[in-house]
Amino acid sequence: MISRYNALTSVPLKVGTTCMRPMQSLPERVKLSSPAIDVMTDLSKISVVSVRAKTSMDKANAKMIKYGVRMLLVLDDNEQMAGLVTASDVMGEKPMRYLQHMGGTHADIMVRDIMTPQRELVVMTVDDVHKAKVGDIVVTLKQAHRQHALVACESADGRQTVCGLFSVTQIARQLGAEVHNFELAQTFAEIEAVIAQG
Repeated sequence: MISRYNALTSVPLKVGTTCMRPMQSLPERVKLSSPAIDVMTDLSKISVVSVRAKTSMDKANAKMIKYGVRMLLVLDDNEQMAGLVTASDVMGEKPMRYLQHMGGTHADIMVRDIMTPQRELVVMTVDDVHKAKVGDIVVTLKQAHRQHALVACESADGRQTVCGLFSVTQIARQLGAEVHNFELAQTFAEIEAVIAQG
């Protein structure tokens, strides 16, 4: 039976060969009336950047810088969502509050000490996102006072999988706003300025 098959020819691997990486191409410019999916990072096309809860805060911050992101999903040892940590968590008041209550040094702070835990996270459904416009996402993020939002799909047995992410900074750039800092109120102000210009 195996005699019906033929071995493939092999060729030498060339110097400088790279590996395929997941890639998503989002439109450079969108309008508030554009489909929301045009501003969503699709995790079936882009590898999510994640970290473990037991990772030091400084290592998590270095990872954000390395990958050019401002949020990391926090996974437990079973690859399930434990929470999320943002650059604002690392650079904001959370580390100082932790040290005031627990003592220690900056180097002692772990991601689990400053992250938003899973029990406090909410998600949008991918079905709702497919029906939504960019403007709906902007309003949702603004009302929630959030820089990021998670999108989840649900299997027949009710299990959720995070399948997408929204970033207000990315949306602002795609709308044509100049984003000079990552202050949430300032980013929304930039978006509103672009909207006012037409």
